[in-house]
Amino acid sequence: MSTTLPHLIVHDAPLSVAGVTLYIQDLLEQDNRLQQIWVAGEVSSANQYRSGLFFTLQDPDADAAINCVLWNSQLAQIATMPIVGEKVIVLGRLRLHRKRGTYQLNIWQVLPGGEGLRSLRNRQLRQRLEAEGLFDSARKRSLPSHPQTLAVVTSPQAAAWGDIQRTLKRRYPGLTVLFSPALVQGNQAPKSIIKAIQRVERDGRAQILIISRGGGATEDMECFNDERVVRAISECSIPVISGIGHQRDESLADLVADLHVHTPTAAAERAVPLLSDLIHNHQERRLALAQALHCHVRETQDYLHHLQDRLRRSRVDEKVSHSIQDLQWKKQRLTHALYQHLDQAEHHCQLLHQQLSDLDPTTILQRGYALARQPDGNIVRSVQTVYPNDQLHIQLADGEMSVTVDRVMNNADIGES
Repeated sequence: MSTTLPHLIVHDAPLSVAGVTLYIQDLLEQDNRLQQIWVAGEVSSANQYRSGLFFTLQDPDADAAINCVLWNSQLAQIATMPIVGEKVIVLGRLRLHRKRGTYQLNIWQVLPGGEGLRSLRNRQLRQRLEAEGLFDSARKRSLPSHPQTLAVVTSPQAAAWGDIQRTLKRRYPGLTVLFSPALVQGNQAPKSIIKAIQRVERDGRAQILIISRGGGATEDMECFNDERVVRAISECSIPVISGIGHQRDESLADLVADLHVHTPTAAAERAVPLLSDLIHNHQERRLALAQALHCHVRETQDYLHHLQDRLRRSRVDEKVSHSIQDLQWKKQRLTHALYQHLDQAEHHCQLLHQQLSDLDPTTILQRGYALARQPDGNIVRSVQTVYPNDQLHIQLADGEMSVTVDRVMNNADIGES
């Protein structure tokens, strides 16, 4: 199907690109107000080159920026150097760069204007989060040495995504890479990054998360200083690597991440090992194990030969024969000593039996002696305990009898009579 274009009427001849550029240049550079102008703003980025210092002034509240250049010839005359994050007041002239079609402010003087609003906000937020312990080294988690699944949060249009893919494929082929796209610049970037992290969390397969973007101006990195993004990284259940392409100032996302590097490529390199290194290390371990085993076998064989040699030199048969003879001799001595001890014990038992027999009261009674007992059973041992008319029991060898005491005499009475 064809489409008919409307009839176009050209009233004036078209201008060339150079013509338009020259026209705009005349408007800017011949305006008296722009010939010498004071501008106040916050330094958002600064880069030193051979020709001079190129930096950006921005208005954080109005979301506006202007490019500035301070040529080397003017460096000695300025009052202060532009430093990222600080507010300055600059004096310069507005010029158009025809080759690029952009305008910039050629600076003659720089005066201090105090700490920038954006820098102040970031510093206060950093101090508050640091007081909460979000940046403590104790919270940093170690990375798995051999991850099987890795997630990446970045922009699909960013060169960082391509760098990460190429690095992972080169270093660790076969790795499962989950891509969670997000905006990494602009006002909508913080919410987009948080949603991308949440998608990785819900999926549950990734063991490491890389949050990355390529380089850019400081103002382009502000999404990584957003408190919501910082807290989302701190609450992530898996280790997080930040690979944000800037080497000047650390973002708050860098500080809260478990590991931070300065480029997307470096993030991919730190996330996975180099397969060739793993193969080399494995081969070295195999070689070391084989050498250790060979050494152990050789030492064992040497020790076995040593024992065999000792066995040959020691004449074990003779030693065994001597030991048997020694044992037989000791057995005879032990048997003789045992019998001798038994004879002594038996003789001692006979003596004890004879002593017991001699001490037996029955034997004494059989010799003609008698045993007198009182009615309560107590043995009468002295005449002092017996009185006339006492009843006594007399035990003889062949029986007992009861008697009544008629008279009591002691040995002295018996001698007198």
